[in-house]
Amino acid sequence: MNETTPPADAPGRVILLTTSHRVAPGLLSWPAWQALHGADAVLCADATHPQLPYLREAGVRVDQASPTAQELVDACAGGRTVLVIATAEGDRPLTDGLARLAGSGRIAMPDLELLPASYDLPGARLLDLVQVMDQIRGECPWSSQQTHKGLAKYAIEEAYELVEAIEEGDRDELLEELGDVLLQVVFHARIAEEDTESPFSVDDVAGGIVEKLIHRHPHVFGDDSADTPEDVKAHWLRTKAAEKQRSSLTEGIPLGQPGLALAAKLASRVRTAGLEVEVPSGEGVGYELLALALRAEAEGVDPEAALRVAARAYRDAVRAAETSRGPGA
Repeated sequence: MNETTPPADAPGRVILLTTSHRVAPGLLSWPAWQALHGADAVLCADATHPQLPYLREAGVRVDQASPTAQELVDACAGGRTVLVIATAEGDRPLTDGLARLAGSGRIAMPDLELLPASYDLPGARLLDLVQVMDQIRGECPWSSQQTHKGLAKYAIEEAYELVEAIEEGDRDELLEELGDVLLQVVFHARIAEEDTESPFSVDDVAGGIVEKLIHRHPHVFGDDSADTPEDVKAHWLRTKAAEKQRSSLTEGIPLGQPGLALAAKLASRVRTAGLEVEVPSGEGVGYELLALALRAEAEGVDPEAALRVAARAYRDAVRAAETSRGPGA
């Protein structure tokens, strides 16, 4: 036996190769290609695995096989290296079987290695969301009938629930509500694909906001400079005004938003523009609330958020009163 031939009782090596279905097939890491070319045998249970055509083109022979844990250990006898390409569903029975054999202590186990051949990039799970939404739109009796107008109320509800999670400081709720808001965006974009006159997709939505962000951040992506948040805001407003070509600073302010928020937004536009505006006066609580909202905005306070804080305190007071009164009182 020469120096390069391992002894007959050498346990060998098992490599479990995993890939991300969100990365284009064939885009594997260099260690993965080295392992594929160096293995004594390459196995895959899925004959339709998307990597197989690229591996064969690269000269890697792949045998379709679903070995048991014991069969895989036996295949490694004599110091052989067997590489198993994991299926999309994973190979849980095989890995569980290997774990049981290793735990038994009755046999010499080959070296076990998990080798990720490709990794998800940040944001890769968004592709899953788009795919799931596409299937739901096509197969769900309720989702397939929804329209932009029909879903509008849910966008408002989810936005308020997100705000509540932020204000309550609940991280778990924040995570969930961000997902619900994201769903609204993807859902509307999926519906928009079906428009016969002016369709657009979620890629168009993402592309549009990317272009806008780059254009409005020349201090990040260009040669401009901004030393303070105020500098950034001033440039943003200038760029936005040039883009929109509005005839009034009130344009683009949604009148359907809550009254206090509407008043504060108008006041913010007026203050930023340096415009002198006489505040209308009149009888009734509406004008009193307007004056309070304008004062809050001038002091850097969000009147809508401030009122919600007070309202939650009032809610707690109601519950305290209910508790003190007791049942049946």
